[in-house]
Amino acid sequence: MTLIIVLSCIALLILMIAVFKVNAFLAFLVVSLFAGIGLGLPLPQIAAAVEKGIGDVLGSLVIIITTGAMLGKLVAESGAAQKIAQVMVGVFGTRYIQWAMVITGFVIGIPLYYGIGFVLMVPLIFSIVYRYKLPAIYIGLPMLAALSVTHGFLPPHPSPAALVVQFKANMGLTLGYGMLVAIPAILIGGPLFAKTLKKIPSNPMASFTAKELPDQELPGTFISLFTALLPVILLGLAALLPLVLHPDSSLIPVITFLGQPSIVMLLVLILASYFLGIARGKSMDYLSQIFGDALKDIALVLLIIAGSGALKQILTESGVSKEIAGYLQVLSVEPLLLGWLIAALIRFCVGSATVAGLTTAGIILPLMTATHTDPNLMVLAVGAGSLMFSHVNDSGFWLFKEYFNLSLKDTFRSWALMETIVGTVGLIGILLLKTIIS
Repeated sequence: MTLIIVLSCIALLILMIAVFKVNAFLAFLVVSLFAGIGLGLPLPQIAAAVEKGIGDVLGSLVIIITTGAMLGKLVAESGAAQKIAQVMVGVFGTRYIQWAMVITGFVIGIPLYYGIGFVLMVPLIFSIVYRYKLPAIYIGLPMLAALSVTHGFLPPHPSPAALVVQFKANMGLTLGYGMLVAIPAILIGGPLFAKTLKKIPSNPMASFTAKELPDQELPGTFISLFTALLPVILLGLAALLPLVLHPDSSLIPVITFLGQPSIVMLLVLILASYFLGIARGKSMDYLSQIFGDALKDIALVLLIIAGSGALKQILTESGVSKEIAGYLQVLSVEPLLLGWLIAALIRFCVGSATVAGLTTAGIILPLMTATHTDPNLMVLAVGAGSLMFSHVNDSGFWLFKEYFNLSLKDTFRSWALMETIVGTVGLIGILLLKTIIS
C-alpha cells in the first residue's frame, strides 16, 4: 500500500506540471501535503516536515546556487567563457569536444560536490553551445554524467565516504575500484548516449547567454581559466592540506572555514568581480546589474528545488525507505545486487542519492558481514544504486530541466535515462570486477 501511495503522488505531480501546467513549486507543495496525509503522518508533523525539507535543501544550496549564478553570468558577460571555449576547441577541435567535457567533468567532479560542479560548469557548457552552434544536450550531458558518477561512486563525496566508514572498507582501494567502474559508466552514459539526443530542442537559461565579443576585448587565457577553476583549486586545497598538516595545527580551523563551499564561492565571486570587472574598467553599477539579472533567472530554480526538498522530507519521515528496504532484505539474491536494488528503490522514492546510500548502509551491513562480501565493492554497489531512477522528486532533475530549459518529457528522455544508464553500467562493472578479484 505504501508503494502505491508513493507512485500515485509521483504520478499526480507529473500530471499537475505536464498536463495542467501548474507551477512546479506549488505542485510540489500540494503533492507533499497529499503524500503526508496518505502516508499517515500526523497533521502538525506534515507542515513541519514541509518546512524542514525546504529549509534543509535551501540551507545547503542557496548560497552556492546564487553565487554560482552570479559567477556564471559574470564569466559569460566578461568574455571569459568565450575565451575558455576557444581554448578547448583549439585543443580538442569541435569533433572531439565531448571528450574534453568528459575529462573536465571527471577531474572537477572528484573534489566538488555535484551541485557546485553543476553550477560552475554550466557557463562553460553554454559558451561552447552558443559559440559553435552545437546541440546543448549533446555537449552538456557527458560532463554532467561525469559529475554524477563521481558524486555517487567515489570518495571523498559524502555518501561513498560515509559508506566506506560504515562498511569498514579501504578508502584508497574503494577509490581505485571506483575509478575502474566509473570510466565505462561515464563513457556509455555520457558521450555514447548523448549521440542519440542531438535533436532534443534546448534553449539554455538566458542568464548565460552573452553577446560574442571581439577577440581584442576578451580577457586573457590565464585569467579566464584561473577564475573559472579557482573554486576547484580552493576546494581541492582545503581537502588536501589537512592530510599533510599536523592534526593540532592552528591552520586546520582556518582551512576548514575557508574550505566550506559557500565561503569558497563567495571568495571566488569577489575575486572574479575584481579580475573580470573592476580591473578591466567596469563599474560596480555594471557588476550589480549583472548579478541582479542572474538572481532573477535563478529564483524559479531555487523554488522548484525547495519544493523537491519538501516532498523528499515527507517521504523520509514517513519511513517509506525503511519499509521498502525491509521487504527486499528477505530476498535470496547476490548481496551486491541486493544492496544496489535497495538503494535504487529508496532513491526512486525519496529522490536523494545521499539519503538512499546512507539508508541502505544500515540495512545491508548485517547481510554483507554474514556473507563476507567485499566491503569496497558494496560501497560501489550501493553508490551505483543510489544514482538510479532520478525523476521529479530529485533536485538534480530540476536543475538540469530548468538550466537547459527542457520539457518534462525531454528531461526524462535525457537526464533521467542517463542516470539510469550510469547506475546500471556501474552494477555490471562491479559484478565483473568481483569475478576478477575473487
